[in-house]
Amino acid sequence: MTKPLRLELDRSAKTPLAEQIHRGIKAAIESGVLAPGARLPSWQDLAAQFGVARGTVRVAYEKLSSAQLIVARRATGTHVADRPRFPVRRDKAPAPGSFMEMYQELTAGPAIFQMGVPAQETLPATLLARIRAQAVRIEMSAPAIYPDPRGEPALRREIAAYLALARGIECAPSQIIITGGFSGGLGLTLRVLGLEQKKAWMEDPGFPFTRHGLKLARTSIVPIPVDADGIDVDFGLKHAPDAALVVVTPGQQAPLGATLSLARRSRLLDWATRSKAWVIEDDYLSELQLKGRATPALASLDRAGRVIYIGSFSKTVTPALRLGFVVAPAALAARFAEVAACLAPAPGPAVQLALADFISDGHYLRHLRRTKRVYAAQADGLLKYLRPRTANVAIAGLAAILRLPEGASDLAIAREAAPLGLAPTPLSLWSASKGTARPGLLLGVATSPPAKIEASCDRLLQIIDRLMRPD
Repeated sequence: MTKPLRLELDRSAKTPLAEQIHRGIKAAIESGVLAPGARLPSWQDLAAQFGVARGTVRVAYEKLSSAQLIVARRATGTHVADRPRFPVRRDKAPAPGSFMEMYQELTAGPAIFQMGVPAQETLPATLLARIRAQAVRIEMSAPAIYPDPRGEPALRREIAAYLALARGIECAPSQIIITGGFSGGLGLTLRVLGLEQKKAWMEDPGFPFTRHGLKLARTSIVPIPVDADGIDVDFGLKHAPDAALVVVTPGQQAPLGATLSLARRSRLLDWATRSKAWVIEDDYLSELQLKGRATPALASLDRAGRVIYIGSFSKTVTPALRLGFVVAPAALAARFAEVAACLAPAPGPAVQLALADFISDGHYLRHLRRTKRVYAAQADGLLKYLRPRTANVAIAGLAAILRLPEGASDLAIAREAAPLGLAPTPLSLWSASKGTARPGLLLGVATSPPAKIEASCDRLLQIIDRLMRPD
């Protein structure tokens, strides 16, 4: 007689009983509890054992049979199928010192002080979920056709209107291409421009993922220093006047927070116009400038069509959406559309339609205003607690920069802090070379809630003190 199969059914759960039975038996088979050849009760007997309808168990058995996990024969009953044992393949850890090791370390989380992600508390998650659910229903009820590879027209119209209002950019929806975040926009742009072996100016320090993206595109990177007025245009003109591209964060330089001065903006655009060079404007942090109104975008001053503007909703809404956009110069709009259609189409319509409604109903601007107030208060709280304990700290964009003495290993400090739920970003990783690297830690303001600032700062300062103490 077959022993009763020990499965727990939760009749209050949303998961159907047939699916619970299917998952339970499947797990028992895959874990080895039910060995190949083991006999299972008939679906009639199992239904009586569980007190469920016979059809419920029958559905579960049919799914197991379709997956070749069980075999049912009239003469011998139902048995666990013989299955070859396949070795379990586990993902290997990235090679030490590789780009992917750095990428995984910088994007792991959630954690206190983490850079590049917004505060979860400020997002109207319930509202956004309701809007998105409605958008999914619209997507599923629409005709089964391929969507516009440039993105949903409704979202592109909303972005064009928002950019005119908030960033001073006049563009048509046809110039806007929806992408998978900033990285998707950068990849699309580099494919369109095709600048292999050409020189590209890159801010130093600058976003490490952008720098690696330029390397993957086989450009020849020329690091350009940054000061209180932003990227040093004169340095670039002196050392690489023949560059074909510059990538710049003019609104709030990443990571030092400087705003590109008007004189340098004018000089940069004049050079790009004369040299037929391209300017990629990474509108890092966009409207999230904590003091005063955000500086107009560099693209708003462009009269020659040399600036390609890239924005995203990762830092203003959530990186989980993976939504960004490119504003192509009018002369390149058709080329961008072709490359998007063949190589990099926009993400699925539902998430785009949800975001379009979120913007059009005024929720996005209200969310930005509320978020800026919260971040400004958190930045003030972070400085208020740190300044009596260390003089080398200042706010830069949405981060506090904590400078460290020469010779300190900011990477070692960050790795020591990670198991404690802290994620300060090593400043040295943003530099183009060890020669220009300066040790420091970037503490994300958005992920520094007031209730946890004191304890988190104390833990971090203890780690710094311990690792820098002479042996």
